[in-house]
Amino acid sequence: MKMGFDLEEFQPIFGEAKPEFEASATFNGDGVPALNPFLFRVFAVDSSHLAFHVTDFRSYTWEALRSVHQLDDMRDSIGISGSCSDFMNYVIASLKSKDVKLIMDWQPKLSGVTSAKLIARKTKGMPLISISLTKLGPSSASGVVENLSLELYKAYNILQDSFVKVGLNVYPEQERCCQLTQMISAEKEKSQAIKRKLDMMQSDQQRLQKTTGSGNIVSPMYSDSSSVTAALNSSDKQAVAEGKSAKVVHRVVPAYRRAKNRGAVLCDTEEEEKS
Repeated sequence: MKMGFDLEEFQPIFGEAKPEFEASATFNGDGVPALNPFLFRVFAVDSSHLAFHVTDFRSYTWEALRSVHQLDDMRDSIGISGSCSDFMNYVIASLKSKDVKLIMDWQPKLSGVTSAKLIARKTKGMPLISISLTKLGPSSASGVVENLSLELYKAYNILQDSFVKVGLNVYPEQERCCQLTQMISAEKEKSQAIKRKLDMMQSDQQRLQKTTGSGNIVSPMYSDSSSVTAALNSSDKQAVAEGKSAKVVHRVVPAYRRAKNRGAVLCDTEEEEKS
């Protein structure tokens, strides 16, 4: 049964494989050598084959080739349910995880490492992906190392260019955010200054109301208005009094009263004032 997944869409995966020896080699105490770091590359050779390359760039270089049919058989043996695409997504996630290992079988009597396998899992407790590898000779290993180095450099350049493009788009946005932040800070300072002024005015008004209500201090405005009112009332009373006195001074005694008061001397007001 052919898998319903087009491997031509498969993006290359680079990563580090942590080297380990089989438990039997460590228990035998056969003088296990120190291991160098290993890098791996998984890529699509064509639409129906995946290639696995693992190397330490020195002594060991390993290879494996898997067809879509072999990958489908792996899915059945592992027991992962779901579609073919789901299985490939799980394989990709496992290879991109931090739990990728290169397990090697150390046989000192047979010239060292004789076999190896690449194992990976998405997370702890999940099904294990295991790919058996074949050791390459010097000439084939040299070609694999060369291609892996070149493809790794290309992937680095692509990643760097993407970061530059993202940075060019991010920097203007960061500048706008800084400008908006500065504007917001300035407006906040203004509002705080206005609030402080309003609080001071309110405090002064409350203090003035308290002192006025206690009767100790009279408001200047109230004092001025009272003085003006008193002055106006005083001037009005004075005008009325002067008007009444003027009428009394110029009053003339009637003739019938002069006739009755015989022997009385009558004179005008002007003559009385002169006397």
